[in-house]
Amino acid sequence: MSRCLITLSTLLFCLAMAAIPTTAQSTATLRVAMAGLAHGHADGFLNHIKDRHDIELVGIAEPDKAIFDRYAAKFNLNPRLYHADLDELLAATKPQAVLVYTNTRDHVRAVEICAKHKIPVMMEKPLAISIDDARAIERAAKSANIPVLVNYETSWYRSNRAAYDLVHEKKLGDIRKVVVHDGHSGPAKINVQPEFFAWLNDAKLNGAGALYDFGCYGADLMTWLMDGRRPDSVTAVTGHFQPNTYKVDDEGTIVLEYPNAQAILQASWNWPFDRKDMEVYGETGYAITVKRDDVRVRLQGENEDQLLNAKPIPAPEDDSINYLHAVVLDNLKPSGLGALDTNIVVTEILDSARQSAASGKTIHLKP
Repeated sequence: MSRCLITLSTLLFCLAMAAIPTTAQSTATLRVAMAGLAHGHADGFLNHIKDRHDIELVGIAEPDKAIFDRYAAKFNLNPRLYHADLDELLAATKPQAVLVYTNTRDHVRAVEICAKHKIPVMMEKPLAISIDDARAIERAAKSANIPVLVNYETSWYRSNRAAYDLVHEKKLGDIRKVVVHDGHSGPAKINVQPEFFAWLNDAKLNGAGALYDFGCYGADLMTWLMDGRRPDSVTAVTGHFQPNTYKVDDEGTIVLEYPNAQAILQASWNWPFDRKDMEVYGETGYAITVKRDDVRVRLQGENEDQLLNAKPIPAPEDDSINYLHAVVLDNLKPSGLGALDTNIVVTEILDSARQSAASGKTIHLKP
């Protein structure tokens, strides 16, 4: 094996010439169904699986046939995949997992139907529009003994995993402050699908606006970094800078307080460019993620920070489909960013942030 003759901090991230170890995975094909097409990320999923042989789409439940027809034309889907009702779809096709692409409010209903059929679920972020709905999802999952996963794009970023590893290897010292930036120029300006825009712009279906749509990423990352610990308090402010475009907030800032650390989560539909990155400051060093694969690191005793290429994440934690495949077919126990227990905390943070923004007060979480 070759060695990288560089500083200790860089050595943590340099790529060895030997293969990255991976967890042995089943080679069986995973049979999945989709619940809804109203979430624009359905497009990315269908594009992602079109050339894969480890996953088979057996049906799509979408009450609006016109939306299905549009996707069917784009991805050359068999018309027989269409079902108007999720319960009927599951009874007819008996998939091994369901991927949920509804609005966020309908997550609880989708999970309850899947629980009735004892079928595992992966949904797009966030978990729920309220802590009450999150608890209902938790009850349904436990009663049926099914895994419920939440898919965040940032779960699969090598840069985030590198920052997490630095924290848990004690290279940065204890966390003191984390700043997370997540946003873009807004769903209107990036021209999301009309059915996607309709519910993003409806607080009853989305929970809020940018506060939920992008605030969930930072809440998820911070809860992961803190090993699932709930914050002591949540304070949030929101902005409505584009009232002619949005009925909901398009700007949000959330401050989380812990006994010895603070997090600032910035969520926006007003930025000129899309951005998903994180700054982690510890007592003895910091790590700043740069897009998906790079991280800037400075440790105690070094004169300047270094831009490093983060090592690949071993399968099956490198990709949403690989991860779902391992959970369902290989009995991998869910943990970390997509796990249900993590996302119960995330929902509590978002629910409290919404309350704080509405009241102008800090919300103190009960022990």
